[in-house]
Amino acid sequence: MRAGWILTREGVIAALPIEGLSGLPALGHRIAGWLARPRARHVQRSERLSRAMNRLGPSYVKLGQFLATRPDIVGRAVAADLELLQDRLDTFPQEEAIATIEGSLGRTIDDLFVRLDAPIAAASMAQVHPAEVMKDGRLQKVAVKVIRPGVRQRFQRDLESFFMVAQLQEKHIPYMRRLRPVQVVKTLEQTTRIEMDLRLEAAALSEIAENIKDDAGFRVPAVDWERTGRDVLTLEWIDGIKMSDIDALKAAGYDLKQLAVTLIQSFLRHTLRDGFFHADMHPGNLFVDRNGMIVAVDFGITGRLDKEHRRFLAEILYGFITRDYMRVAEVHFEAGYVPHTHDVTSFAQAIRAIGEPIHGQPAETISMAKLLTLLFEVTELFDMETRTELLMLQKTMVVVEGVARTLDPHFNMWKAAEPVVGDWIANNLGPRGMMLDARDSAYALLHLSRKTPEFVRRFERLSLAMDQMAEKGLRFDAETAEAIGRAEAQHSRWGRIAQIVIAISLAAIAIKLIL
Repeated sequence: MRAGWILTREGVIAALPIEGLSGLPALGHRIAGWLARPRARHVQRSERLSRAMNRLGPSYVKLGQFLATRPDIVGRAVAADLELLQDRLDTFPQEEAIATIEGSLGRTIDDLFVRLDAPIAAASMAQVHPAEVMKDGRLQKVAVKVIRPGVRQRFQRDLESFFMVAQLQEKHIPYMRRLRPVQVVKTLEQTTRIEMDLRLEAAALSEIAENIKDDAGFRVPAVDWERTGRDVLTLEWIDGIKMSDIDALKAAGYDLKQLAVTLIQSFLRHTLRDGFFHADMHPGNLFVDRNGMIVAVDFGITGRLDKEHRRFLAEILYGFITRDYMRVAEVHFEAGYVPHTHDVTSFAQAIRAIGEPIHGQPAETISMAKLLTLLFEVTELFDMETRTELLMLQKTMVVVEGVARTLDPHFNMWKAAEPVVGDWIANNLGPRGMMLDARDSAYALLHLSRKTPEFVRRFERLSLAMDQMAEKGLRFDAETAEAIGRAEAQHSRWGRIAQIVIAISLAAIAIKLIL
């Protein structure tokens, strides 16, 4: 109720699309417009959303950012507005930050840092302080990320409301069931819990650093593990230019076209080769250092793809690049994305309707964002359920492409992607990939053969139990029988109570009629 009231007062409800509304929903939309603050009626919907989410608190800011990845649920227009939601909240006092650091690391602030400055940025989950530490006899500048006090408790309370709304949607709005809103909230819960444990963000940084140690043009900050715990993360300070500052990048003499190619190819390499990628690569989290290296920060949100889904992704992308639409359709069926009750050739025809218009355009207008939007629309016709494991990847791919286009307006996504995707397919689906699959299969068979004696013993026990069941019937142990008895007794007791209540009600009605 509180959330609904704030959304109404800030004019968010009144700014939502009204196409197709009639009756009570249309009346409710009109009433929401009357109840909105006067100042809210004269600003853009994105600003109304930002004000409302910031009034509601960190959990709702995170929810808004998460729903920006789900245009299939909130619509493309609202998703675009949510993308503009700024994750900037007021800073909390320095004293609270120091108490959090000392409590998490078990050491005094003077023992940990030579100097800890005031925060320079605050988001929904944490804020960042510049600091200095003494290492190898010299001062080093670091960035210290500190969790916002009380954010876990607040998120847990708000999460109950999110689950309630999602369950009501699945129960009462049939077309929403395909989008699995309860699963969406579970995914939000999981990703946010991970984001609130800064040790896991440090581990993500460490893993990606190990994966890309031989790559050119892309790196991540080093972790100071001595000063990192659940509520505090200490990282190498990055001196660089944000990728959002195009004029500064030009003035510094960087090759913007090459930066765009490096960014896209690095992201695809992390996704296809490693199966682990930064899932929040907006321009504010990307810097270019003095050596021309792209440096990514803020690894609170990451995504993973297993080998099978990486193969599906590579084949789908390569199918669009080479215009092999039948193969793209077959991959969707092999992956289980589209139910087998549909015809693969009809689905290939729908895929062709997406791919051909894109290939007929100039290079600078070939957009991954447009392709994914069309793919959402077509797959809905073929009863494709939401694939939560692909949502983060799809959204991140669109964001990364957008960053590349700000660097180079004539950027050709497909041309930049083809070498990485083609190499991955050659290495993993060609002769070399077959050899690796054969090796993995041999290891799996060897592991299975070692468990054969255990499987034989289990089968013998199962066979004996089935023989006894055939001879003596199904038998329960004492604990099971007692539990069934308790349940039956409780059921009977509530039945008797219901009968008594009904009898009393009927008597009261009869007395009322007589009098």
